[in-house]
Amino acid sequence: MNGVHDLGGLQSFGPVLPEPDEPVFHEEWERRALAITLALGALGQWNIDQSRHARESLPPATYLSSSYYEIWVRGLETLIAGTEIMEQGDLRARTGEELLAGVSAQGTYERPTAREPRYAEGQAVRARDLNPVGHTRLPRYARGRVGTIVAVRGAHVFPDRNAVPPGEVPDQEPEWLYTVEFTGRELWGEDADPTLTVSVEAWEPYLQPVPQEPR
Repeated sequence: MNGVHDLGGLQSFGPVLPEPDEPVFHEEWERRALAITLALGALGQWNIDQSRHARESLPPATYLSSSYYEIWVRGLETLIAGTEIMEQGDLRARTGEELLAGVSAQGTYERPTAREPRYAEGQAVRARDLNPVGHTRLPRYARGRVGTIVAVRGAHVFPDRNAVPPGEVPDQEPEWLYTVEFTGRELWGEDADPTLTVSVEAWEPYLQPVPQEPR
């Protein structure tokens, strides 16, 4: 979706300023927020793409005024509201081993497929100019731009079809995944640093071939 979370290339948000010796958590509640998110995710009521989409769907003012883990908690509230977790009287407590097993089972979204990849390393492709109403992993700044395939990453669950509303069955039919490299000037124009390149992990439905010019 086209939301405020997709900040790449937007202006007036200021520079990214890394914090020297940044701690993993700034407050104790952030540690608990991460633990609760992982524990509830291990119950299998939603997948990682549904979780991302819940955070992306927050109202713009809420998203921009919230810290990183505040966004996680608000997204979790949305996910819980879309299920019957809080009403399940027979929901038993999980042990640490069971939770770790649940998280490990969701550790890879790579899937086998009988289809061959459409693109190969070194091939020029154009990112489609998409404006989806649902979840997508194709950043806005890359849409419509031409890049080069630098790696074929195997077939993986396609996030756009996996991020269905809680309660619906996700479509986990895999699509080929590629690393596509774009030059800075292709993305940002002639004033961009000529040495800059940006790599994007892009699924096959995001891409289209670039016709070769006749010699």
